[in-house]
Amino acid sequence: MFDQARRLILLTGGHPFERAAFLAMLPPAGWEVVALRHPAAETELPALSIDDGDVLLCYDMPGYRFTPGAMETRLPSLDFQRCIMARAEAGCGMVMMHHALAGWADWPEWGDIVGGRFLYRPSTIRGRACGDSGYLPSATYQARVAGDHPVTAGLPESFEITDELYLAEVFEAEVEPLLVTDFDLTSPAFRSAAVAVGLAMPESWNRPRGSRLLAWTHTYRNARVVSLQPGDGPSVYAHPSLRRLLSQALNWVGRS
Repeated sequence: MFDQARRLILLTGGHPFERAAFLAMLPPAGWEVVALRHPAAETELPALSIDDGDVLLCYDMPGYRFTPGAMETRLPSLDFQRCIMARAEAGCGMVMMHHALAGWADWPEWGDIVGGRFLYRPSTIRGRACGDSGYLPSATYQARVAGDHPVTAGLPESFEITDELYLAEVFEAEVEPLLVTDFDLTSPAFRSAAVAVGLAMPESWNRPRGSRLLAWTHTYRNARVVSLQPGDGPSVYAHPSLRRLLSQALNWVGRS
């Protein structure tokens, strides 16, 4: 399934997860994995050579500090911002997985890279006021392949998965769909993201219907980017269709 040996830079941190189970999901052959964890990753990644690593796999949610009933956000360092953009200019592909959609809340460019945004509090995105996003733990839904693409090759046309589902912003006009769902993506079924981090539930939380996209791809500068919304925990890590999806996404975005 892999064209040649490649080097994968894995970014984690900022969100809890079961590390051993996640690492067991990564492709067993064809990749050398360099694991970096925030907050140290913010300085470690810029310290690497631009040619050190063919793909970034982001399973991180940096840029936050959570305390009981409060949340602080910050920008990434300028070195980190320049590093990400320089890697994209060099064609270093990126795979964004699950809570990476929520990373770097104060850096608008991150949304452009990922192709969407998960918001823990109301914000303005591209001049439009948006409420905080929604989440639904342990939702069982059907994922359907949206069309022919190397990332989804060989997957069943439709498969069932139980995972945390998001009600978030996806820049649909700028991305190519890979997976979609017919789940009822309306706010009554979801919880406000504010509650997930111990903030007060908004008095009136009524989000517009969410995007049906579960996975998508686009090009950021010279880099292929694949964003995968599934991926919350061990049962999902073990799902054969998700494993194939991730494996093929890493292979496809990597520099040749």
